[in-house]
This record gives sequence, C-alpha cells and structure tokens, in this order.
Amino acid sequence: MTRTGRCMCGAVTYKIEGDPIVVAQCHCEECRRVSGTGHTVGAMFRAEQVDISGRFEQYVYTSSKDSQVTKAFCPNCGSPVFGRNTNATEHMTLPLGTMDNADDLEVQVVIFDRDKQHWDVLPETAVIFETQPDWKPEKG
Repeated sequence: MTRTGRCMCGAVTYKIEGDPIVVAQCHCEECRRVSGTGHTVGAMFRAEQVDISGRFEQYVYTSSKDSQVTKAFCPNCGSPVFGRNTNATEHMTLPLGTMDNADDLEVQVVIFDRDKQHWDVLPETAVIFETQPDWKPEKG
C-alpha cells in the first residue's frame, strides 16, 4: 500500500510504502504543545518506507527518557511533518492528520494517559456539527 500526505500549504509532501508498525495517541506535554490540543496521533514507520519532499525545519529536545526527539515541521505553514527519536533511530512517526487518507488506520495504543487533560474528550452534552456552523460570536 502507498500512502501520501502533505503539510497544510503543500510545500512538504511525503509518500510511504507499506503499513505502519503501530498507530499511537500520545498525551505527553510535548505532544500537547506541538499539536496545540490535547494529544497527537501518529503512525510509526521504518524510515526506509518514507520519502519526504520539500524543505522542513526541525526542533530537537531531550525527552524524559534522555533521548533526543526531533519534531520536523513546514517552515511555511507550521504543520507538523514527522517525529524521530534517538531511542528508535530507524523509525519515524507521521501525524495521521497530514495523511491524504488514513481511513484504514486506528489508534492501537495510548501513551502518557496519565498526562491526559480532563477536557480532551467529547462530552455527551456537546452540540456536534458536521462542518463549520454559520454563527458569529455575540458582542459582549
């Protein structure tokens, strides 16, 4: 199977040959901050399966396990492109949200559940819209 994906502006694209090793949802502080929400969802592949085109920037930090984690992103639109970790040098993780089609993928593991934020759920009382609703905030 061939998978494709891109950043929001299309300056960085990728092609992946084959299936992921695992699909994980992560609630650690770093993933929350890089996503701007409560978690990330990524598919880990062997690096040799992934072909990335376009210019990207990288941010490197030290994890709680003392590994070096690289988060790559598009310098144009800021979209996350991939992550790498020195504890798994032959692998890379790509965010499902950047894939053109991830319909066949499902979260298999959740990590750092202890760090999950209480608001990172869909409450049963929430009004849910299929698309952007036609409303404007009231002046207050």
